[in-house]
Amino acid sequence: MYVEENYDVVVVGAGHAGCEAALACARLGLETIIFTVSVDSIALMPCNPNIGGSSKGHLVREIDALGGQMGINIDKTFIQSKMLNQSKGPAVHSLRAQADKAAYSMQMRKTLQETEHLTIRQAEVSEIIVEDNRIAGVKTYSNAVYHSRAVILCTGTYLKARCLYGDVIQKTGPNGLQAANHLTDSLKTHGVEMFRFKTGTPARIDKNSIDFSKMQEQLGDPRVVPFSFTTNPEDVQIDQISCWLTYTNEKTHDIIRNNLDRSPIYAGVIEGTGPRYCPSIEDKVVKFADKERHQVFIEPEGIHTTEMYIGGMSSSLPEDVQYEMYRSVPGLENARIVRNAYAIEYDCINPNQLLPTLEFKKIKGLFSGGQFNGSSGYEEAAAQGLIAGINAAMEILGKDQLVLERSESYIGVLIDDLVTKENHEPYRMMTSRAEYRLLLRQDNADLRLTKYGYQAGLISEERYQWVLKKEKLILDEINRVNTVNIGANAEVQSLLAQFDSVPLATGVKLTELIRRPELDYDCLAPIDPERPELPYEVREQVNINIKYDGYIKRQMKQVEQFHKLEHKKIPSDFDYDAVDSLRIEARQKLKQYQPISIGQASRISGVSPADITMLLVYMEQVYRGQKGNHSNER
Repeated sequence: MYVEENYDVVVVGAGHAGCEAALACARLGLETIIFTVSVDSIALMPCNPNIGGSSKGHLVREIDALGGQMGINIDKTFIQSKMLNQSKGPAVHSLRAQADKAAYSMQMRKTLQETEHLTIRQAEVSEIIVEDNRIAGVKTYSNAVYHSRAVILCTGTYLKARCLYGDVIQKTGPNGLQAANHLTDSLKTHGVEMFRFKTGTPARIDKNSIDFSKMQEQLGDPRVVPFSFTTNPEDVQIDQISCWLTYTNEKTHDIIRNNLDRSPIYAGVIEGTGPRYCPSIEDKVVKFADKERHQVFIEPEGIHTTEMYIGGMSSSLPEDVQYEMYRSVPGLENARIVRNAYAIEYDCINPNQLLPTLEFKKIKGLFSGGQFNGSSGYEEAAAQGLIAGINAAMEILGKDQLVLERSESYIGVLIDDLVTKENHEPYRMMTSRAEYRLLLRQDNADLRLTKYGYQAGLISEERYQWVLKKEKLILDEINRVNTVNIGANAEVQSLLAQFDSVPLATGVKLTELIRRPELDYDCLAPIDPERPELPYEVREQVNINIKYDGYIKRQMKQVEQFHKLEHKKIPSDFDYDAVDSLRIEARQKLKQYQPISIGQASRISGVSPADITMLLVYMEQVYRGQKGNHSNER
């Protein structure tokens, strides 16, 4: 007898994307089952032991604002925390926390297990079931059938995975876990275009074999800022664990150069394309030959393990070369390797096959997220998983799906880049990819996105009302500060002198003083007697909005222009062949990508500004007088 089960949603994969997708669906009341090749690998962190970082911290904050779990989970399991780029402007401030890997995985597993409507199942999904171009469920390797109304694929790096170092090739997923070897063929049968990508990880070294006296200690922030807007800041003020910094040298580089022919990356054994912005140490030495040294971060993998992650030295060199290479680094002369460094190849999709909702264009009800979509990183994966989960649930519940714009979130930038641009390597989020990054700061993610989480049903009424109140408090205080006059009296001059600020020759508005680089809203409190008692998160927003008022207004004008194109929707049945003046390449790309708006069409590689003009002219001629009759039904 074959097993047959019925669920609303099937999630394939229990990594960072799968966990967010499954939690979103289950929390919205849908019966959800999540499949994993190993229950022990739920929310596994097979590479770096941290969450957040430059631009990635923004993603985690946005996930939290939408009602996701990653921020809450890392707040409970971190061992060190830092706000990066504090010497720069607030647009690029990014929170980064070292995680206790085992605790992070266990805490997320506990969350899944305690969530109503959510079933965890250890099994390999081998087929998707499609009927009349609509998903109908999945089949496991044991031939069990799970019928469902939506399926979300979050397979990470497991599809036909193989790990390589030197001439050793192991057909396994990360950390020696079972690979998923059968689903790829099923996807291809249903017309899904697949890519072959690669990533890698460095060795793990026994802490007891490291000489930290030859390294620079890296401490956490004195005052920890939580990732989740729901976490009480006092609860994350813990005794933090140190990380360490050392460097490669010419001896290290010589060892690598002399053995490049033994690296599967350079020997042609590896087929997949690797991430440009997270290169192996071999790539660094070859591509940056002028560099005398490269940073190496020594990071603990957790409190109850002696394994240390050797950040910056991922490699696929043979085992004997790895020993020689790592032991050439100051402090690692006697290093004992616990786990070898390795490269991993895996199957993923061409994300251009997806709508901005992360639903497949050609298979209704099939969604996907994470590294399966050609991205890299835990945070990028979790963000996509959450959006895929929300939209799968919205489709089943008959509600509007969520598409975040580039102008309102890093998640919007991430997904828009994936579905509109040609990605020939694993995609990594960076602050430079966000055109409106001064508006998309990590500190205001709740103000930008909580309303969407509330509309979807993942944010409580109480939390939403607090955000509305917070918005009003910020606006009211900015308006008040704009009316406060500061005289050039002795008290004011004395305070300015404390901060090496130029004394006043005449009276000014308080806002003018706040805008001075050396001053801020809080330090001017002694000369502002009418100032109300406000929470730090409100004061922070008041300060930033006043200091960067001119720049913020300029970006908001740019966003207005962006919206004009973004809100010009292209009907789903639009006939590009009818637009005679379109270039052949543009017509081919537009038919392939099926953009939902003129704005999205303008970002497709191969579509020129002239092509966009032709589209606008044609649409104006054809659809004049029919406004509102051609909304995009996708």
